[in-house]
Amino acid sequence: MAETGERTIAENEIVVIRLGHRLPRDERISTHVALVSRAIGANEIFYCGQHDGSLETSVSRIVENWGGKFGITYEKSPARKLRELKKEGYCVVHLTMYGIPLPEVLSSESWISKRETGNGKLAVVIGAEQVPREIYEIADFNISVTNQPHSEVAALAVFLNEINEGKPLKREYANSERFAGGRIGIEPDERGKNVRRK
Repeated sequence: MAETGERTIAENEIVVIRLGHRLPRDERISTHVALVSRAIGANEIFYCGQHDGSLETSVSRIVENWGGKFGITYEKSPARKLRELKKEGYCVVHLTMYGIPLPEVLSSESWISKRETGNGKLAVVIGAEQVPREIYEIADFNISVTNQPHSEVAALAVFLNEINEGKPLKREYANSERFAGGRIGIEPDERGKNVRRK
């Protein structure tokens, strides 16, 4: 969990960098990465690999229907983009099964110091099969959600929720100003589907 006094989701600028998008293999998983990013606290996603106009259209349509401000941008060079983000003051976190376990990092002095002295900007990197060594070196933190094989979508969801103290899972978050302007919304229901349309 985030330490008391740390910035949480309302104050953070969080971007996600999705490495190695490949067509047609990654169409579905990259869409899920974007959806999780938007739903659990990120402001924007940059995807690298192959350009995919249909991915951009799908994500833009979700934002239009469900509200909020969330951007998707193609980035040809992930290393260059990460260096730019670091110059802008972003803390770069690379989620990898080879990294240091998440609870150890979040309780470490280096994490607490970086987050307290930083400006709340966070760039979260998730990879594909082969992540270049350069990414590990650029990252401020290489973090594992688990040291077992798993999905980058799951790792991203757990990480975003954890650093934001579970707030994205609460009812008031889904109905917050963060998602204003949408044409569709959900009214939680114990037994069925209750969809609001504007």
